Amino acid sequence: MLMSLIRGQLDFQTAVVYILALLTIIFLVLPFHEWAHAFTAMKLGDTSVKYRGRLTLNPLAHIDPIGALALLLFGIGWAKPVPIDSRNFKKPKLYMGITALMGPVANLVAAFAGGLILQTLAKFVPAFLALNTFGYYIYLFLAFYIQVNVTLAIFNFLPIPPLDGSKILFIFLPDRWVQKFYQYEQFIAIALVVLIWIGVLDVPLNFLTTHVTNGIYWLAGLPFRLF
Repeated sequence: MLMSLIRGQLDFQTAVVYILALLTIIFLVLPFHEWAHAFTAMKLGDTSVKYRGRLTLNPLAHIDPIGALALLLFGIGWAKPVPIDSRNFKKPKLYMGITALMGPVANLVAAFAGGLILQTLAKFVPAFLALNTFGYYIYLFLAFYIQVNVTLAIFNFLPIPPLDGSKILFIFLPDRWVQKFYQYEQFIAIALVVLIWIGVLDVPLNFLTTHVTNGIYWLAGLPFRLF
């Protein structure tokens, strides 16, 4: 992240690779995340997303400048949320939860795709990934790309408004509790930003990211171990 470069924690070449990975996520994966929300919502009955121009992979329709800058600086960012009208759903809470679920799943799919590419290179052209070569920076790019996607998925799974995980949690809560969450959503969002800023979430997020990333590597390497 740019903050690591500013603090002198990264050398210039590594920082460039990390920034390129983050830009790839900003322009390709974040739009994919929001498209997954829009596509799922439309399939479940909310056709309004189509007319709002969000049923597209065009990054210009999804990028939030502040969210993109946050991702570059701190490794956690966001795109413009897709407006979903739950009144168009036959089962509003359930379908809203399913729609929310597909965003983080999109990040995990993107991470898995990166894992497949990395495992393919390691299997068929291992010398390409050797240290002190251009291939090493390709390895760094893919490894960081996978890590950030996993981090974004886990972060969005947190059951805290306005994150996607809260909509999944709401499936199991009484309507009156859900209304309370929505009533105080802005204050909860501010508290979430503070927790991120002071680093309270670093330990659990890092722990989960490490284990899920290892799982992605294992799963991506499974086809190469079977054949």
